[in-house]
Amino acid sequence: MRTYSDLFAVAEFRNLFVANCAGIAAHTTSALALGSLTYAATGSALLTALSMFGAPLAGVLGSLTLLSAADSLPPRRALTLVASVALVGAALQAVPGLPLWARFAVILLVAYAGSVTGGARLALINDILPAGGYVLGRSAMNVSVGVMQIAGFGAGGVLLVWLSPYQVFLVATALRAVALVVTRFGLVERPARADAGTSARRTLRVNGQLWRDPGCRSLYLNLWLPSGLVVGCEALFLPYAGERAGFLFAAGALGMLVGDVLVGRFLSPAARDRWVLPLRLLLPLPYLVFLVRPELPLAMVIALVASVGFAASLPLQERLIARAPVESRGQALGLQHNGMMTGQAVFAAVAGMLADLLPTHWVVVVLAGLSLTTTLLLTPGLRGTRPGPATVPTAVAASTGR
Repeated sequence: MRTYSDLFAVAEFRNLFVANCAGIAAHTTSALALGSLTYAATGSALLTALSMFGAPLAGVLGSLTLLSAADSLPPRRALTLVASVALVGAALQAVPGLPLWARFAVILLVAYAGSVTGGARLALINDILPAGGYVLGRSAMNVSVGVMQIAGFGAGGVLLVWLSPYQVFLVATALRAVALVVTRFGLVERPARADAGTSARRTLRVNGQLWRDPGCRSLYLNLWLPSGLVVGCEALFLPYAGERAGFLFAAGALGMLVGDVLVGRFLSPAARDRWVLPLRLLLPLPYLVFLVRPELPLAMVIALVASVGFAASLPLQERLIARAPVESRGQALGLQHNGMMTGQAVFAAVAGMLADLLPTHWVVVVLAGLSLTTTLLLTPGLRGTRPGPATVPTAVAASTGR
């Protein structure tokens, strides 16, 4: 499976793609509305960053409690559950006069539900597609994120000119409803990947097995930290550009889209492996130009070029799948996703705190420099994670605890 035509010939993948598009569009438009509402009410860069990027902090709790649901629940049931919770959450955000603390509680609840079952979506890509199709499928899903973020931030910015944030939340609610219907009726139910039930004990046991494997641990750290620091840079777009921040978010989303298409569609497995380090270096380097406090057009180019580097996560996730036990792949990918999102939320909060004390463009440069340093320090640990015959015994050993 080498082309997007082959990929979208699989009807079930098309439905998963559509549901993901609707969910991302809903999340993006509502995040921009909530960020605008928060900044207008508080004037705080920290609270604004948390309102837009802080929800994944709930992923920490999900990863420590019921993350095993990604493998112990039938995939369609798990995804339908989280889509239902997201629909209710979007509807609650549309209620005028809801206190800010209640809005934060809603986004944390929705994020917790997503963190518990998010790995099921990623593992389902691998189940739906033929062998070797994961990277292309994951690339297409990432493209949907990029396209919907461009459309969502762009449309959200336009809608906020004509509508109140509460009315924008109603648009997000309608999109969440679409995602729920397509998920429930467009996916085939499959048996749970693991026989064991969902429990905090099983979650922690499998997490421990994955973390004790040196290759998995290195992959997790490389997937979590450098990109999280760069998202801290992105979290400052609103304080940096004000009402024009949607253009920066859209430029970053376009860069992600370009990177995912290039890596997922046009690079062979060997080429993907060679491009891991250059892409990871590309992610922080352009943001160092913020030292000269660029005007909006140059800042958009910086965000676009840097975001191409996010595509390095595709071959790294491919390596993670090769190492993880088959019966725990949902949890392994869920842990990767939750850790990544948690890192992004933490660094977004750190960025907001620093930007309340220092000039915003200085904070962007500091975070980019830390990301570059972290990338260089963590790179040697990836040498033993390259795909090869040795990865299979490692996965088996992890599954048995030896």
